[in-house]
Amino acid sequence: MGDMANNSVAYTGVKNAVKEANHGDFGVTLAELRSLMELRATDALHKIQECYGDVQGICTKLKTSPNEVCGSVNVGEEEEESEAGWIEGAAILLSVVCVVLVTAFNDWSKEKQFRGLQSRIEQEQKFTVIRGGQVIQIPVADIIVGDIAQVKYGDLLPADGILIQGNDLKIDESSLTGESDHVKKSLDRDPMLLSGTHVMEGSGRMVVTAVGVNSQTGIIFTLLGAGGDEEEKEKEKEKKDKKSKKQDGAVENRNKAKAQDGAAMEMQPLKSEDGVDGDEKDKKRANLPKKEKSVLQGKLTKLAVQIGKAGLLMSAITVIILVLYFVIDTFWVQKRPWLAECTPIYIQYFVKFFIIGVTVLVVAVPEGLPLAVTISLAYSVKKMMKDNNLVRHLDACETMGNATAICSDKTGTLTMNRMTVVQAYINEKHYKKIPEPEAIPEKIMGYLVTGISVNCAYTSKILPPEKEGGLPRHVGNKTECALLGLLLDLKRDYQDVRNEIPEEKLHKVYTFNSVRKSMSTVLKNSDGSFRIFSKGASEIVLKKCFKILSANGEPKVFRPRDRDDIVKTVIEPMASEGLRTICLAFRDFPAGEPEPEWDNENDIVTGLTCIAVVGIEDPVRPEVPDAIKKCQRAGITVRMVTGDNINTARAIALKCGILNPGEDFLCLEGKDFNRRIRNEKGEIEQERIDKIWPKLRVLARSSPTDKHTLVKGIIDSTVFDQRQVVAVTGDGTNDGPALKKADVGFAMGIAGTDVAKEASDIILTDDNFTSIVKAVMWGRNVYDSISKFLQFQLTVNVVAVIVAFTGACITQDSPLKAVQMLWVNLIMDTLASLALATEPPTEALLLRKPYGRNKPLISRTMMKNILGHAFYQLVVVFTLLFAGERIFDIDSGRNAPLHAPPSEHYTIVFNTFVMMQLFNEINARKIHGERNVFEGIFNNAIFCAIVLGTFVVQIIIVQFGGKPFSCSELSIEQWLWSVFLGMGTLLWGQLISTIPTSRLKFLKEAGHGTQKEEIPEEELAEDVEEIDHAERELRRGQILWFRGLNRIQTQMDVVNAFQSGSTIQGALRRQPSIASQHHDVTNISTPTHVVFSSTTASTTPAHPVPSSICVQRVI
Repeated sequence: MGDMANNSVAYTGVKNAVKEANHGDFGVTLAELRSLMELRATDALHKIQECYGDVQGICTKLKTSPNEVCGSVNVGEEEEESEAGWIEGAAILLSVVCVVLVTAFNDWSKEKQFRGLQSRIEQEQKFTVIRGGQVIQIPVADIIVGDIAQVKYGDLLPADGILIQGNDLKIDESSLTGESDHVKKSLDRDPMLLSGTHVMEGSGRMVVTAVGVNSQTGIIFTLLGAGGDEEEKEKEKEKKDKKSKKQDGAVENRNKAKAQDGAAMEMQPLKSEDGVDGDEKDKKRANLPKKEKSVLQGKLTKLAVQIGKAGLLMSAITVIILVLYFVIDTFWVQKRPWLAECTPIYIQYFVKFFIIGVTVLVVAVPEGLPLAVTISLAYSVKKMMKDNNLVRHLDACETMGNATAICSDKTGTLTMNRMTVVQAYINEKHYKKIPEPEAIPEKIMGYLVTGISVNCAYTSKILPPEKEGGLPRHVGNKTECALLGLLLDLKRDYQDVRNEIPEEKLHKVYTFNSVRKSMSTVLKNSDGSFRIFSKGASEIVLKKCFKILSANGEPKVFRPRDRDDIVKTVIEPMASEGLRTICLAFRDFPAGEPEPEWDNENDIVTGLTCIAVVGIEDPVRPEVPDAIKKCQRAGITVRMVTGDNINTARAIALKCGILNPGEDFLCLEGKDFNRRIRNEKGEIEQERIDKIWPKLRVLARSSPTDKHTLVKGIIDSTVFDQRQVVAVTGDGTNDGPALKKADVGFAMGIAGTDVAKEASDIILTDDNFTSIVKAVMWGRNVYDSISKFLQFQLTVNVVAVIVAFTGACITQDSPLKAVQMLWVNLIMDTLASLALATEPPTEALLLRKPYGRNKPLISRTMMKNILGHAFYQLVVVFTLLFAGERIFDIDSGRNAPLHAPPSEHYTIVFNTFVMMQLFNEINARKIHGERNVFEGIFNNAIFCAIVLGTFVVQIIIVQFGGKPFSCSELSIEQWLWSVFLGMGTLLWGQLISTIPTSRLKFLKEAGHGTQKEEIPEEELAEDVEEIDHAERELRRGQILWFRGLNRIQTQMDVVNAFQSGSTIQGALRRQPSIASQHHDVTNISTPTHVVFSSTTASTTPAHPVPSSICVQRVI
């Protein structure tokens, strides 16, 4: 089987067991089976009886053992991109190799982690089928239509089927429908079994009717972007039929996913809102810039272009001034003639001037910037794995730092997904917490232990945790497991009672159903008497109670007035807190009386004696309220979107801190939400959504479509200046569309289905909301790490460019030689990016609001630091340059001949310059004006190692570098002066911190996001969400020199794209969701700088790299 078969559990493997071409071999077609499986309950029964007679009729038509299996979806591996042969110069090549290797290694390790998460399921998932009369276990990928499959408790159904025989079979269909209640399956009521659902009780057999992409889960998976070839013909025909018709309203097409040589995919719209043909729209879109998903990448690209412009201008001016000065001085002032024999010497001078100019340019262009981004993301992804965040798409890590809203599930994310008894009314006391065993009289404890042990289904049990340190596993009915858990909390073992009274010894069982809302079990005692234990909804069972156990364990009269008191003082307070109340009771039938008529239930389950009333809830995870407070403090709004009832949802929201008493926020049910956002025609209006979502905090009884509508409405809203960045959590197959639509989709690693994981950006391996908060911290840390590096990088750049420019213009030679510049620029930038990009996050990151999409990368505080430190360094360097020989009593290095040996003078200038950068690296650790730049420095071992390592290498270069590095050995005294002047940057930094930024109005910010007014109107199409202004500038061809920088970025992204292209989920990074098919038309593009062609699997960079780039790389 192909990769896809290995990647999934419930819906992959065989694409279609009945090929389109072979429908004639069977008495039923693929289309008929698919339409049948879309029906539910009685509708399905009528269809089966009408068309096939019964289930056996379907089996007959399927011949139950078809001998042909369709091929699987094979995803081929792409070859590596051809070598970038145009890059010359070992130093620059090394930079590119570093970027590519770090990115490739990071992608490989990330994919390995993701595969490891599912490897157990993928490799071990087998299913029991009956073939040739033999019961065998086969991989789920080998199941075919017509197989007779055995289903039992705990199974995840891998295919759709129809029940043939069942024993009390109950299915959890919440992954498909969102309904948490178990659905009872029977031949006469609802025989339809669906893939991706869990068997919660009972056992049975089914005939398989749909597998792979034709199963119900597979169909959703197809719509999410992994559709099989059989969908294409139908959709092409649909396209032709609709070509001449004009659509009313916005219709989101069902995109076809077309495998390109088994590697890349391109989404092709069928029809747009205005009736323009999809192909024409594609041509139009081809002329538009790509979506730039990552806010940070867009800002960095734009900033790099701005820096590059300045660098190009400075380098050009440097070369022009040097050439003019040389020509005027030589041929005009000194009036020397141009001698033919001197031509080689003149050419050498011109080459020297050109190299100086290129050196200025190289220093100006921050090659370390892409590396810093890559290292920061790679480091964050690795560390986030330890914080239970498995990042599947790198840009999601950074985007999470800008998140302004989180739409979270309730069950399992905010709560523990474990029904638990949290309150109890026993021996006439209302315990707000589970009482100690000693507080309950032994007589009452005996009734409680026996009653719960035998009057819960024996299939309900609590098993030891799978992993050491984990929570015990609840098996069977969740409410019954809560009651069994109460016994364990009371230090009693229910299994001892069950061993003493096995299931076959139970005299009579009245099982729970929706009518009686209670369960009762009759025991026959050894003396011939009977005792019945009953449990159920408190309002039902209490009405049947005539007695209640008193504080000493003896029954006493229970009047209607007493019942009303308990309802008001116990049951209603419990219900208001979102608890489900259960009443436990019993009744004795004396031995001397004739045996009761057990079938007359109304006479049996009455006259009960109340033992206790317990309140059950799915408790909030203890760490969640604090995590939500952190989110709110960080400017992030948390909303709960759940399928549970509104009272429970509101109670949980209050406990979590999503709602606070006295606040003016909305709690809506799905029906009310839909009524408010739709107009008279039933169409969703953004204006109506905008009136609701800012105050909405809880959306209860919501469908998957409601969740998607809410997420889309928040993202598309223009109520606030900043576009909202929305994160969404989901675990079910039905959450896939909302996860796709969100800026960052979180899937549950434990409870999540494969479809949810495929649609997500980050997988929470512990299903815990606090892990989302950690993701926010890491995302913000990435942003700050890049800003720290920029502050350091730009200080180096400003000083180096001005020193090289001024020195060259005054002395006709750069004080910092080309090789020294490369050491400063390449090695120190690379090491600095590693040092500053690996700072661990702190809680302080959550004390500020999100930066937003238009917040500049370089704040005014950072600009103050950059210019302030640059001023100090320039003063020191120029003092040494023009007065250093007198200060140190050495020979001057200025105006040296063309091939003069290295001078001590210029070596001191170079060494002091490097020392200042080394100590300024410590200053760069703080970007918000903090004074203590050493805080937490020892928490980052990498930083400490790099600073010390750089210092050691600098000693080696100066003392032993010689002519290659244009260095001369220095004395101890000269070294101490260099270190002292370098340490001065730390003291100078304190002086800069005392200057209030608010007073420096003249300082400008830099690195803004793209402003809306910068984008031409024709490019503000409905289907282009974000346009990268910097990319468009590059496309104009005005700045050829700086496409090398873009090429470095492309190298990173190509590796990422190839890696992503080897899986379905990578190629379909942001495909539109199925739930908004009638609401929006979305253009699809991959999140990388790679264009996937519809006719070839090759990749091309976002912009062609001109041959002139080699000039830049000659250095």
